[in-house]
Amino acid sequence: MHYLPTIKITTLLSQIHHTQRRKKQNQSINFSFERDRIESKIMEGKEEDVRVGANKFPERQPIGTSAQSDKDYNEPPPAPFFEPGELSSWSFWRAGIAEFIATFLFLYITVLTVMGVKRSPNMCASVGIQGIAWAFGGMIFALVYCTAGISGGHINPAVTFGLFLARKLSLTRALYYIVMQCLGAICGAGVVKGFQPKQYQALGGGANTVAHGYTKGSGLGAEIIGTFVLVYTVFSATDAKRNARDSHVPILAPLPIGFAVFLVHLATIPITGTGINPARSLGAAIIYNKDHSWDDHWVFWVGPFIGAALAALYHVVVIRAIPFKSRS
Repeated sequence: MHYLPTIKITTLLSQIHHTQRRKKQNQSINFSFERDRIESKIMEGKEEDVRVGANKFPERQPIGTSAQSDKDYNEPPPAPFFEPGELSSWSFWRAGIAEFIATFLFLYITVLTVMGVKRSPNMCASVGIQGIAWAFGGMIFALVYCTAGISGGHINPAVTFGLFLARKLSLTRALYYIVMQCLGAICGAGVVKGFQPKQYQALGGGANTVAHGYTKGSGLGAEIIGTFVLVYTVFSATDAKRNARDSHVPILAPLPIGFAVFLVHLATIPITGTGINPARSLGAAIIYNKDHSWDDHWVFWVGPFIGAALAALYHVVVIRAIPFKSRS
């Protein structure tokens, strides 16, 4: 009978092992339950984020939408139509100077690039159309980056006009910007002509015209759509609501604006030489000053201004509109 203590010990160890295993199972069940509960809460939060969607970042009431009161960001009030006080502010005048210098540099670099392509024996011997598009887009990227904190980096009367319609700046500032942009463009093209007067006149001076084989209506349509793409991109890249909503995605505003200019040039250089900037078209036309450069010149003012107006209307009425939300 000496083996009885051994049996008792074995039984006791078995019971202890069984008890410990049950405790581990219970702990595992409790842990799984707690994990599922936490995951459920997280998913509920995500579903709530998706459900409220655009209403998480309300704004002031645009046309045709219900008003919202709470805000997650500070949006400046609409600019007054006329603000006499800014005429005595140095920031107002230096902003115009910044627009002048930026447009001057823009015309200088881009028209020189166009002239270099025109004087080459073939496209393969120069940067070609792609190079011209990169020159325009790259300069806009660099100049908007440099002047955005001073004047907003418009460098284009169509952009200024669109922002004015959206109440982003006063009529006084808009007119001042447009005058300075046009003067800067004239000076920029004039310096290019001063460097190479004979070649400038012989190679077209970078002036915009509707290409042979296209009607004025085709040129006008190309300018409208091209400017719409540009101004729509400007609105989207500088939208305060977008910056608040997508703060986890840093956006360098000059980059999409410059890239939009690049893409529009790729598409419309064969049609109109790509205006989408009345100051750029005016500066080259005045310095080149040939009859055929003035025949279609109205296209490069009417088209960009219509495109800018449509972009402003689309942004304010559609993109910035707030969905109806129940207040119950």
